[in-house]
Amino acid sequence: MSTQRTADTGAARDDGSGVPIGRPPENRRQALVKLAWTGIWLAYLGAPASDLWEGGHSWWSLVLAVCGLLAFVGAYLALVFRHTGRHFTQRTVRILLAGVFVLALCLSLTMGTPWLVLFVYVSVSAGAALPIRQSAVAIPLTVVTMLLVGTQSHGDKDFVPSLVIPALLGGFAMTGVSQLVRTMRELREARATVATLAANEERLRMARDLHDLLGHSLSLITLKSELAGRMLPDHPDRAAEQVGDIERVSRQALTDVREAVSGYRRLTLSGELAGARTTLAVAGIEGRLPAELPGDLPGTLEGPSEEALAWSLREAVTNVVRHSGARHCDVVLTPRQTLDGPFLQLTVEDDGRGTGAAPKGNGLTGLGERLDRAGGTLDLRSSRSGLTLAMRVPLAPPGGAI
Repeated sequence: MSTQRTADTGAARDDGSGVPIGRPPENRRQALVKLAWTGIWLAYLGAPASDLWEGGHSWWSLVLAVCGLLAFVGAYLALVFRHTGRHFTQRTVRILLAGVFVLALCLSLTMGTPWLVLFVYVSVSAGAALPIRQSAVAIPLTVVTMLLVGTQSHGDKDFVPSLVIPALLGGFAMTGVSQLVRTMRELREARATVATLAANEERLRMARDLHDLLGHSLSLITLKSELAGRMLPDHPDRAAEQVGDIERVSRQALTDVREAVSGYRRLTLSGELAGARTTLAVAGIEGRLPAELPGDLPGTLEGPSEEALAWSLREAVTNVVRHSGARHCDVVLTPRQTLDGPFLQLTVEDDGRGTGAAPKGNGLTGLGERLDRAGGTLDLRSSRSGLTLAMRVPLAPPGGAI
């Protein structure tokens, strides 16, 4: 259930504010944001663009150079923009890399020194699309080729050494980014695997518990039913005793099942804190949450209070993810001593879009009713800078009941 809830909240944050690392864009706005971050580095193509404008080349050279430059930019964006989100096959990667390398080589040899900057983009493409060992060879090879071509050109010789550091740093930096993307992808896959295994283990545990609870009871009911059927014609009084035993066993089995189901459905605050941390991370919201309950509680957090606070945390975090548009969310647990006794306060604060007044709906009404049944309170403050929910539940005094 928690796995499904996490997936739902991750899908719910579809506002295009950003693309998680290693994940392809899910809508047009996310694609434009990612394309902007990738394409901003194309500003360094100013040298080839200036050469096209002021280089005094013939018209057919300009046409060929413009076509070659457009093809180069398209292949570069395909490698850096798409490959970091959705993998190309290795054959496609090699073809695209060979294409940008050949284009950079031909344009540099025919158009002059300003076009050597294309090798920087070749180096970055190799770092983005190739495995680490292959990129460690391809990047220096690209730089050496750039230097050799630069020695054959008749332009500014000082321009060539100034490209060596950007080509090396850009290529190897992109190698690190590519490795980070792979790691994040593997972590997501591992998280999904762990969630699946946990769900399977929970199903097995439920199956074992139900078998232990009902197996003996149902077997006893079956035997007594058969026995009552045989006794009914000749000994109706003894058959009635067996029917009474059947009723008693069945009622006890029903009680055991209800208790077991109640145990399955009961939430814990520590579990919801861990779930909230994962939910906020998947939704792209920076969350600051306590790792565990405060150690200096002035009382005991008993079952009804803990369950009400756990449900409140789940509802509050869901509200932040689905409706707030926030980028940061703080969750704080604070023990408080009041005239009515000790309380534990849970505060959930986000920097999303507030309304200046208390918002209606969003499950907050049910949240308040749940806290009220547990003897707690809900305070809500909404403004243009975000929403703050303060939820309090009573603590049982040490050694006594509330």
